[in-house]
Amino acid sequence: MADSGLLLKRGSCRSTWLRARKARPQLILSRRPRRRLGTLRWCGRRRLRRRLLQAQAAGVDWREGARQVSRAAAAGRPKTATPSPIPSPTPASEPESEFESASSCRRPLLIPPVRPVGPGRALLLLPVEQGFTFSGICRVTCLYGQVQVFGFTISQGQPARDIFSVYTHSCLSIHALHYSLPEKSKKELKREARNLLKSHLNLDDRRWSMQNFSLQCSIVLLEHLETASVNFITSYPGSSYIFVQESPTPQIKPEYLALRSVGIRKEKKRKGLQLTESTLSALEELVNVSCEEVDGCPVILVCGSQDVGKSTFNRYLINQLLNSLPCVDYLECGLAAITLTQAISLLTLSHTVLVTGLLTVLALPSLNCSVPCPWPEEIRPPFTHLRTPQKMVYYGKPSCKNNYENYIDIIKYVFSAYKRESPLLINTMGWVSDQGLLLLIDLIRLLSPSHVVQFRCDHSKYMPDLTPQYVDDMDGLYTKSKTKMRNRRFRLAAFADALEFADEEKESPVEFTGHKLIGVYTDFTYRITPRNRESHNKILRDLTILSYLSQLQPPMPKPLSPLHSLTPYQVPFNAVALRITHSDVAPTHILYAVNASWVGLCKIQDDVRGYTNGPILLAQTPICDCLGFGICRGIDMEKRLYHILTPVPPEELRTVNCLLVGAIAIPHCVLKCQRGIEGTVPYVTTDYNFKIPGASEKIGAREPEEAHKEKLYRRPKFCRKMK
Repeated sequence: MADSGLLLKRGSCRSTWLRARKARPQLILSRRPRRRLGTLRWCGRRRLRRRLLQAQAAGVDWREGARQVSRAAAAGRPKTATPSPIPSPTPASEPESEFESASSCRRPLLIPPVRPVGPGRALLLLPVEQGFTFSGICRVTCLYGQVQVFGFTISQGQPARDIFSVYTHSCLSIHALHYSLPEKSKKELKREARNLLKSHLNLDDRRWSMQNFSLQCSIVLLEHLETASVNFITSYPGSSYIFVQESPTPQIKPEYLALRSVGIRKEKKRKGLQLTESTLSALEELVNVSCEEVDGCPVILVCGSQDVGKSTFNRYLINQLLNSLPCVDYLECGLAAITLTQAISLLTLSHTVLVTGLLTVLALPSLNCSVPCPWPEEIRPPFTHLRTPQKMVYYGKPSCKNNYENYIDIIKYVFSAYKRESPLLINTMGWVSDQGLLLLIDLIRLLSPSHVVQFRCDHSKYMPDLTPQYVDDMDGLYTKSKTKMRNRRFRLAAFADALEFADEEKESPVEFTGHKLIGVYTDFTYRITPRNRESHNKILRDLTILSYLSQLQPPMPKPLSPLHSLTPYQVPFNAVALRITHSDVAPTHILYAVNASWVGLCKIQDDVRGYTNGPILLAQTPICDCLGFGICRGIDMEKRLYHILTPVPPEELRTVNCLLVGAIAIPHCVLKCQRGIEGTVPYVTTDYNFKIPGASEKIGAREPEEAHKEKLYRRPKFCRKMK
């Protein structure tokens, strides 16, 4: 009986499906067969799924076809009740009251939010409090309304902004904001919006925008963006995916094609930046303090372990401050993933440009840039916007371990350039355990911040709360506790000589009464782990160097020029001094270490032109201003010349009298993937013995010879390119 019932059930299911398939047109599925999808076998489901995908690829909407067939079938049956109307994609009628209009504008649009308006251009309609998360690069113009990108507000009438939402950072989102509406009717508002769109859109696109127009919505124009920096970076293998990523499954949707022509791709909301409540509360408090400060400009120090969001918080806070302040000062004290050039720098971020997107603010400075800020015109990661610092010192090491005193002296030297005319934001290292915590206490006492923002998360190491009482009671590496001082007051006069303040500041030192501690808890998905952190940082450093070298390229639309085809500067041996900052090198091997290296172009106080011959070697690393960076692409031993390739302008190069070589290496792709090289590639070989101790990247590590086909090196016997 059970078997007969089972056979009857199978037969009924299959016969019903066959009757439905024969009775309906191809690729159309009505409501009744859809309810029986659960009884199909896996092969039937796979066959049905394949047919539906083929129909979708051909441009057929099987849902719409099924709806039409269902309507036709319903028309032939006698009516027993009034059918419910099917929602129409046409815009709703004009609301009668302001309350109804405010509630209706919060509803999601029933129309596709993206419309192609020409080759490489797309129109985006965003209802209020809704966002559009994407990856890729594009140029954004707010035609009507007001939107926000990573904390910075873009309003109608402002110039276009270049936005970079790249793979190495979280995806950016364009959020529509509330904005004040004049006392006008909806008809008058639509007429005003139509006039604003005339200079950007044609008649059909304006009609589409007005048909789907709603109160408090924002209209954004997305355009294809192409720059010399992007073209230069993507010209190297392995770097093209940074800016443009193809979808894993090709799509034929109009929205996908419109965004693809622009150069971006829509992403899920969870891939964008998600800020916690404590982060938003800290941002609001710091913005209010910076805008309402009367007695002086606040000094904000951000600390925490690695990969907790310090750099992201700094950029977001800078963007929020630039919405209402003319400029913000930024002091970079990090060395590893924060400052990709391993430099300590002080920058002034003004309102002439927009502050940018994700990771670190201002990693590598640019010497031929006329505007000294990171965002309001470009919203991008640090390796795509390079700015001129107010003062910078090239440290040249990935860590300050075993060299704390020199690190403190460099921070004193750079901090002395702070004029206290705008709020100062200080970024610190992620080393907060053992001696790193004591060094952080020294920095708090030295820099005397008014606010300390301390980050923590579930995966971070334990770090005590840096309250004023804790800082006063603890001894640092070079400072003593101040528990005997009443009210925890201390003066900067003790540090005046070391900081080299101006004369007027020495006469009236600023007095501080401790700091306010703000705790921030972050909770997001981490892609960086202790295993891949070093490789991730290396990728960012390589991208920063490539972006810096892209300044040597001619402006668009001229074609790119290979680096080996550019003419370098010739620097005599007796015009500059040499120093290796990260290791001890024998004097006989100094030139081998300098050749094909990334060098810092610095200016020291001593005069080195009194020497007739060279090279001139320094006994210790000086604390001096760094004006830029370059590549020593060759050394002419006969003429005693260095060949330096750098984007630093000649008027700046005249003051350079010192070359510092640090731990940063030239990206491998620069040496291996140069276009137009014939024959043997310089500084690259396949005949290399990895079994020799010290031959690998890590000293003492041994790697199998089959693990690498090519190895970059700078060994004395292979540096025969020096003439």
